[in-house]
Amino acid sequence: MLSRIAESLFWIGRYVERAEDTARILDVHIHHLLEAPVTSEADLCQSLLAIMGMSTHEADDAAALEGLDSRDSASVNARAVTELLAFDVNNPCSIVSSLGAARANARGVSEAISSEMWEALNVTYNSLPSQIDLGRRIAPYAFFRFVRERAAIIAGLTESTMSRDDAWRFMVLGRSLERVDMLARLLSTAVAGGDPSPDWVVLLRSCSAHEAFLRTYRREPEPTPAAEFLLLDRLFPRSVFCALSTAEECLAELDPRSNRAGMADESRRILGHLRTNLEFRRIDDLVQDLPGLLDAVQKGCSSASASLAERYFRQTSPIEWALEGSGLRTTPAAPR
Repeated sequence: MLSRIAESLFWIGRYVERAEDTARILDVHIHHLLEAPVTSEADLCQSLLAIMGMSTHEADDAAALEGLDSRDSASVNARAVTELLAFDVNNPCSIVSSLGAARANARGVSEAISSEMWEALNVTYNSLPSQIDLGRRIAPYAFFRFVRERAAIIAGLTESTMSRDDAWRFMVLGRSLERVDMLARLLSTAVAGGDPSPDWVVLLRSCSAHEAFLRTYRREPEPTPAAEFLLLDRLFPRSVFCALSTAEECLAELDPRSNRAGMADESRRILGHLRTNLEFRRIDDLVQDLPGLLDAVQKGCSSASASLAERYFRQTSPIEWALEGSGLRTTPAAPR
């Protein structure tokens, strides 16, 4: 497979997953703001911006472009944050930009994916203007639901219409790495926000994990079992452990050669180290060292992605999420 095609497939998986995860996180947190009047809107918006690695100044700028009243940066409102993270085409990490980038990559590799997948991505992209207008005029929830449903359709078509070859592996690999990164940043922001007891129901719902958690543990979420489920559960596909294992399997199948000693594939070595560091820890030790562990997971995903790009793509560097003061730093990403 050409490196250009492999890279585009990898980023299709990442971009679609990023759009879906962002839509779910925004939907759950804004609903929580409406359902819990005691929740501070400014604090919740700061948390959302921190999850995505953005600043309040960027939210103010996005609001100003649309003529919204974002007040001041200390009390940025939910509408300005939604504009920045969902609708802003100038923000490369917004939902709209992610779906546009996924479609642009798919257009260049249409021969490597099924026609149904291309049609789903194209229809999604062409439907965005009307959905954005609906979300701005009435409520953003319909837009979030549209994005989640379209992402589910694309994921389902990936599983049901593609052969389990290298093209499928690169897409699943990208989706898995993005899933781990998003979940790690979501949890890291929650535990680093100064709240000794973050709302685990909101966190579980942000990962579509609340119902699965209740069926597994048959009780209301508490910190230790909730963290254990999101980090270590082997059966829930959105847990960190399960997504890391899936990424490892894809890398092993992409390069089935094995050495008598050591691991030649640096990205696989990094992901394996992250997985075993989670798998063989006592849950009490894991919860106690959760901030440091989540930071290590984020850095490991970034290193694995860079190593993957160096080995298979060799043309560009991956997007790098980083909180430096109040801004988002990126490096050149997938080809457009």
